Amino acid sequence: METVKHELKTNGTFFSLVCKKNNYKTEEINVMQNTVNQLLKISTTSKKPGMLLGHIQSGKTRSFLGSVGLGFDNGFDAAIILTKNSNALVKQTFERIEGEFSECIEEDKLAVYNIMKMPVKLRKFELKKKLVIVLKKEKKNMQRLESLLFEMYPDLATQKILFIDDEADFASVAYDNVKDKNIIDLKVIAGQIDGIRARLSDAAYLQVTATPYSLYLQPDDMTVHEHKAFQPKRPAFTELVPVHDKYVGGEMYFDKAKEDGHMASYLYHEIQEEELEILRKSDKRKVKVNYLLTGERYDGIRSALIHFIVGSKIRNIQQEKTNQRLEKYAFIMHTITTKASHQWQEEVMLHMEEQLREAIEKEDPVFDQLVRAAYQDFVRSQMKGIYFPAFDEVLSNVREALIEEELLIEIVNSEQDVDNLLDKSGELKLRTPLNFFIGGQILDRGITIKNLIGFYYGRNPQKFQQDTVLQHSRMYGARPFADIAVTRFYTTKRIYDVMEQMHEFDAELRRAFESGANSGEVTFIQKDIDNTILPCNPNKILLSSVQMLKPGKRMLPTGFQTIAKSYLERQMKKIDKYMEVMKHTAKAVHPKDARCFLIKKEKIQELLAMIYQTYEFEDGYEWDLKTYCAVMNYLSEETDTNRKGYVWIILRQNRNMARIRKSTDRFEDAPDTKQDELKIARNLARVVPALILIRQNGAEEQGWRGGAFYWPVLVTPEETKTTVFAGKGVKER
Repeated sequence: METVKHELKTNGTFFSLVCKKNNYKTEEINVMQNTVNQLLKISTTSKKPGMLLGHIQSGKTRSFLGSVGLGFDNGFDAAIILTKNSNALVKQTFERIEGEFSECIEEDKLAVYNIMKMPVKLRKFELKKKLVIVLKKEKKNMQRLESLLFEMYPDLATQKILFIDDEADFASVAYDNVKDKNIIDLKVIAGQIDGIRARLSDAAYLQVTATPYSLYLQPDDMTVHEHKAFQPKRPAFTELVPVHDKYVGGEMYFDKAKEDGHMASYLYHEIQEEELEILRKSDKRKVKVNYLLTGERYDGIRSALIHFIVGSKIRNIQQEKTNQRLEKYAFIMHTITTKASHQWQEEVMLHMEEQLREAIEKEDPVFDQLVRAAYQDFVRSQMKGIYFPAFDEVLSNVREALIEEELLIEIVNSEQDVDNLLDKSGELKLRTPLNFFIGGQILDRGITIKNLIGFYYGRNPQKFQQDTVLQHSRMYGARPFADIAVTRFYTTKRIYDVMEQMHEFDAELRRAFESGANSGEVTFIQKDIDNTILPCNPNKILLSSVQMLKPGKRMLPTGFQTIAKSYLERQMKKIDKYMEVMKHTAKAVHPKDARCFLIKKEKIQELLAMIYQTYEFEDGYEWDLKTYCAVMNYLSEETDTNRKGYVWIILRQNRNMARIRKSTDRFEDAPDTKQDELKIARNLARVVPALILIRQNGAEEQGWRGGAFYWPVLVTPEETKTTVFAGKGVKER
């Protein structure tokens, strides 16, 4: 965003100090200067805020603290920093600010307060300093702020104040007809913020977040616009926090993970829903503690613990080899918020640790087998050019770590004293070389965790909003690639798919915002009971069932097996015959390739229904054919050309794709070839979609049942607008 700049003082005491401490790059300084310049120039409120938009765990705090320093040098007298409702996050923020501005505090130029621990009576001398007040977005804290500004120290209300709403999402957004207690409370807090802001003579409002979509996409009137799109309620201005070169986010965990051989393709390990249920509540009838090292039902959490220990020791050996300091490492287990569940999970993990020690003492071969399996997994993801230790050296180090009790299994939740949780820098304290944290709400967002190389996630995404699920991704942030090589992420297939959808949702909306695509509009649609497309309320953005439609996107079924060969052959005769008739009735045929032709969408729907009858799906996988067809119908109708209502078919035959990809042991999800049919499909899909139909031979040695079948891949048109489709079960890749 281009801004008419005021003459900012950029060499003042406060800004010079934070610049020196943080060694900001030029692009970061430009963002801070633009932010403060616009806060001085433009009227901002909680309803029309300035926005500092970054990625999760990507350095947003660096940017807003720089903006605070620059603001103090250019006329702001006080900064009021609103955090999420967490004592730990208040402490972390307070410690960070004190550290950044320590010299200014020592020279009596600045005072930093936690609002709930402020002195009863501040003297005039103290009130002449610049002030930073940190408080959480909670009703009593807000009432204390109101009393502070308008009763105890009314002169403060006449000064120039900067409000910073850190991790802003719902706090300033009011939804109608919402029954969730947390959101109702946030509506009350939003009202308190507005009330305080209205009584101040000179205040600016800056929101800092990585998940701003409830802010950007909330419409002004909550009514459907004529063209099925909602005009976003934009902030007064938006500045984008630059992403540093060490940042690891959703692109690594979901996009790069699809590249064969890339270290990211080994990050995700699937766990079973049954295992999550076992770990959610105490049930010693289901959990046989003497079989934790061998029982199949504990395979996921056992693998997680072993991988964490082995990965940490591999990194320590590598650090020792290059004369680096040996780092301590962290793992998070985050499945449910109740205290009883945390205690049960801690009990299970402590039993598992004890059994590992017993296996060492008894020289039980199961210990070597478990360590070797994790070691071999890390061999696959090792980085070229980095020393990788021999198995015996790793085994010896793992054995010693367990005997010497380097592993700490600890519950981290709101019941604990915050002072015991955080270190001097405000980060989660790593007490031992191996820190296995079992957590709840306190890990939801904001708290920084160093050297995190393992994440076991089991929260139910159907019960969350988009913002919350993304913020649970504590594995995002600055991560050395050598750590990524030994990082593993454990969750169910269902949750992984939801998180992948949300990552894509996040990335595509950000891209649309940054590029100005669709003239700032986002289209929201849903499928009604008659399978037709209707506009829908933007609160659909809060559901995990949303699908993002964008240019050139592929959509296809995965995780299926073909039906029995005898039934399959009969069904395929019908399908092949139908295909021949379709080709002869095509509206148009590609001049250079007769295997590409244009067909009415209704005929393709009938074809897809027949193909659907040839599939059987594994647990956790599905192909919602109605939604798939609804998306195809919508895309084929979104044009005013003579191809409206049509779909391109790209036909390929005699393929031999394996059902399971050997490199990752996961279901194949790319039956189409990038340089052949996919390239052609994307060239043809300009105004209407293309459907790639690949006739696989389905050989038994490839994991199928010995009969041919068709595998459809839907490709969205180049002119597709950014669209949020509220439907379920469409597998996107």
